[in-house]
Amino acid sequence: MESSYNIFPAKWWETTESNKIICTLCPRYCKLSEGQHGFCYVRKNIEGELYSLAYNHPTGFAIDPIEKKPLFHFFPGSEILSFGTAGCNLGCKFCQNWTMSKAQIDKINSLTATPEEVISLALKHKSTSIAFTYNDPVIFGEYVVDISRLAQSEGIKTVMVTAGYIDKNARKDVFKYIDAANVDLKAFSEHFYSKLTSSHLQDILDTLIWLKKETNIWIELTTLLIPDENDSEDELRLMSEWILKNLGDTVPVHFTAFHPSFLMNNKNATPPSTIQKARNIALSAGIKHCYTGNIVDNEGQTTICPSCKTILIKRNWHSVIENKILNGKCPKCQHEIAGRF
Repeated sequence: MESSYNIFPAKWWETTESNKIICTLCPRYCKLSEGQHGFCYVRKNIEGELYSLAYNHPTGFAIDPIEKKPLFHFFPGSEILSFGTAGCNLGCKFCQNWTMSKAQIDKINSLTATPEEVISLALKHKSTSIAFTYNDPVIFGEYVVDISRLAQSEGIKTVMVTAGYIDKNARKDVFKYIDAANVDLKAFSEHFYSKLTSSHLQDILDTLIWLKKETNIWIELTTLLIPDENDSEDELRLMSEWILKNLGDTVPVHFTAFHPSFLMNNKNATPPSTIQKARNIALSAGIKHCYTGNIVDNEGQTTICPSCKTILIKRNWHSVIENKILNGKCPKCQHEIAGRF
């Protein structure tokens, strides 16, 4: 696999009366003139047709613990082959991976890896899962579909780590072969989404409801808490109530700490007390599995039986120290633990 640059015919687009292309992959619906890139940098109008510049072009691979995604209830303790590409369809001012998400594919060191080569790499390293992550995999949806279809035939699980900003029709294709998703619910206010991400809250909520009601995909949520932006008690309570009503009380929720980055370098890092407060609010609201991330907090990383309170999984950062779950159940009271084990 060596560096190169080419294009791949894109799906999810249509032509306007003025001969522009509308990309229908995400709710941004970019209108592209000849030679123009979409907001994501990796979808381009070339001679009246839309092409993906990200297909076959990952920016690199890593073998991660699955807890790093973070996924705590999806084959805990297993290893996952992770990769992303350049570009993103959100404009998060606080992006933690901005060197990739804000890069153009022809201006960043990228590899060439066909879907078949990605599968071979996972098999070589005995990874039980593949994660589309680092930037938002929605923008390389064609690549996701082809890899996840092949992975399914090889018995390899696939994971989307995504903001969920995707068109309601395109998501049926992109998520067709996906086994699990960690969705960034970045806040619970339209003001935050429009001001700091250049997107809209309702589109993400619609994706979450669809994932829960229309698919068998395992879902976990992550919220990066930023001081004075999305960490108020009122907002966290409203978010918890929405999750309970629409996704149920067993969906794992992760609250993680912000560190100054990209266009928000002058912002303070999130205090551990804020992350722990958010966890307590969610637990008090009735969410059964709530975790803390990016801070040292053994209690906040521990999985506990919701019925008898037995400690089931002990973690140290991204490492599983002990896992007592047997056949998906608590060994003490036989309560079924939500997840894939």
